[in-house]
Amino acid sequence: MLSGDEIILISVIAGALLLIVSNRFAPDLVAIFVLLGLGFSGVVSSEKAVAGFSSPVVMTIIGLFVITHALEATGVVQRIAQYINSVGGGSEVRLIVLFMLAAALLSLVMNNIASGAVLLPAAVRVARLSNVRLSKLLIPLSFGTLVGGMATYLTTANIIMSNLLQENGQQGLGMLDFIPTGSLIVLGGLVFMLLVGRRLLPNRETMTQAVTMVNLYETYQLGERLWELQVKPSSPLAGAPLSESGIGSKLGLTVLAIWRGSRAILAPTPSEVVVPNDYLLVMGRKERVDQLLAWGLAFRPELHHTNNGGHYNIEVSEVIIPPRSGVIGKTLKEIRFRSKYRLTAVALWREGRSYRTDVGDFTLQVGDALLLTGTPEKIRQLAADRDYLVLNIQDDQTSKYSQKAVWSLVITVLVLIFATLDIAPLSEIMLAGAAAVVATGCLNMNEAYRAIEWRVVFLIAGMLPISTAMVDTGLAARAGELMVDSFADSGDFSLLAVFFMLTVLVTQIIGGQVTALVIGPIAITSALQLGVSPQATSVVVAIGCSTAFLTPIAHPVNVLMMGPAGYSFSDFFKVGLGMTLTTFIMLMLGMALFWGIR
Repeated sequence: MLSGDEIILISVIAGALLLIVSNRFAPDLVAIFVLLGLGFSGVVSSEKAVAGFSSPVVMTIIGLFVITHALEATGVVQRIAQYINSVGGGSEVRLIVLFMLAAALLSLVMNNIASGAVLLPAAVRVARLSNVRLSKLLIPLSFGTLVGGMATYLTTANIIMSNLLQENGQQGLGMLDFIPTGSLIVLGGLVFMLLVGRRLLPNRETMTQAVTMVNLYETYQLGERLWELQVKPSSPLAGAPLSESGIGSKLGLTVLAIWRGSRAILAPTPSEVVVPNDYLLVMGRKERVDQLLAWGLAFRPELHHTNNGGHYNIEVSEVIIPPRSGVIGKTLKEIRFRSKYRLTAVALWREGRSYRTDVGDFTLQVGDALLLTGTPEKIRQLAADRDYLVLNIQDDQTSKYSQKAVWSLVITVLVLIFATLDIAPLSEIMLAGAAAVVATGCLNMNEAYRAIEWRVVFLIAGMLPISTAMVDTGLAARAGELMVDSFADSGDFSLLAVFFMLTVLVTQIIGGQVTALVIGPIAITSALQLGVSPQATSVVVAIGCSTAFLTPIAHPVNVLMMGPAGYSFSDFFKVGLGMTLTTFIMLMLGMALFWGIR
């Protein structure tokens, strides 16, 4: 018979999972609901409800975010990307190996999403230079970050599982607990991708690869939507700012540029006043543009329909909306994008389709690709904003930060050595590393604060009371007893296999961070009751939390790759099913070789 607290806890967990799956609220807000629900109901004490914000897990992750950003900001990872670019040699097989290994190596010390984000622009550039389809590179890159995260302690789910062990009075996990088994999985995944996986990858031309080619306007189908019109002196638009012209608000058209006399005004602001005899370069549908004729505008006689931007010499760039961007769920109009950045979004690419009208009214989603026009200086300014991932900007910053790059690299290596030798609690080591990159000038304090993914911090801190409540109420023990009754005679391998498969399935739906907090306490309790190594069981669950290969929504790094490569859900499933089976086989082999599981 379930107790009242157990019923409340089950209700809170079920409600949280439903809210996360429905996308009605952001996961970090759901985590706060969980914290408040468990605290107000008395299932956990007030102190335990908010204890997650001071837990070693959160402190470790905060330090990791800062150290990771220092590697990015000082140019270390960009140098790695440049090296891949130089040695790729145009070979599809070689590039798959390089990107998968580079992603795995970076994920040893970096957040998976950060690893994918810094290598994505390099993959785009390499694909263009080598004529290898981008769709052949980005799934290997994404899966490389995931398997790399399995080989290190410095992955969120891995840190959570170690903390859960310590809360149960057991020895926690360290770097050496993940490296042997994780390395086997990395090797197995690489072999699978080379022998089988690459043959299952789609081979398609994508918007991202074509953006700087001659057929840019054909790719976005812009040629049929680009028009040049002259403002007659008698037009009511003459003397009015663009914001009051109605060109955008009433017709949904975009003014890309204004030719005035002998100069071009690129990405004019809404306050730009239209002058008689101006030529407007307008993007939009023909039937809407025709309405401008009644407003006193006329097509330019010699060039009213242009395929290349005419004499405006417009610079173009493409931008991806990354996971955890602050603009997700907002429109370009709401964030006043054009006024803020002096750039114009002329098209949006989503799920294989180009949208060229009313672009400013689309609610932005993770993985959306935007085609922008503007000056190179404004594009570089946008690239400094972490809410956007600019793909085709040339990085010229690495030479400026050579000394800081050395410092950030040395600090990262020392952190890894100290963590491996276990000479101090990992949370203290990571915070010391974060303090060191600031003290040496690799980052300033403002940059360090911006480096922290506060959504992740609140998600984990808010969800941690679930695992505490599962132990305190006895729900974890009750679930463990059910597992013991079911697998008492089946052997250790069967128990670990079931927990791995269960973890993988739940991860595809709600993500690995939350899965670790829900499945972790049950797995550890079951292992203790059956006499199986709780550390080995925790490694299995942690690796299951990173086995997010089956769907693009299972992990944010997968979502990041969808738009640029034009992937579909089926693309991930076809390749991901084999990667999941490979991970399972190599994991069980690692359990036998390194943990003595029989």
